[in-house]
Amino acid sequence: MTGGVSAAVRELAARLSALFERDVEIVQRLNDAQRRLLGANDRLWSGLHPDAFGLLYDGAAPAGESQIAKLIGDGRGVGQPGSEARVPQLSRETHSAIRRAFYRYQFACEERRQLAFEVGELSVRLTEELVAAGWSEADARDTDVHELAALGPR
Repeated sequence: MTGGVSAAVRELAARLSALFERDVEIVQRLNDAQRRLLGANDRLWSGLHPDAFGLLYDGAAPAGESQIAKLIGDGRGVGQPGSEARVPQLSRETHSAIRRAFYRYQFACEERRQLAFEVGELSVRLTEELVAAGWSEADARDTDVHELAALGPR
């Protein structure tokens, strides 16, 4: 650090520090949504043989090992009273889980995009403030905003 740190600089640094913490939270939500999306998709299709739906029609195709395949393969998907609703119900539930996870992921991506815009604007302002206070541009860009935010009043 090559210059003093004004209250305005500390305020900008504190705002950036808070935005970086928010980014960590958004990334955690993105990871959670992605995990849910992949999990729901795996429940639907993992181990499902491409010809599994043939069992619904002729009972001859191999089903595989997914939840749908188990319903089809053990006969619950074919020819029993009420069985026609089991596969579609499982499919609807999984479809809903995938849709919810996708929306969460999409929402978090948009939040992160907006956050990146805010971070960019504040970073430029912080760099300008530090350069005006006598810092080199390289030092201003490389400074740790968490350290600046933690500095007390002058």
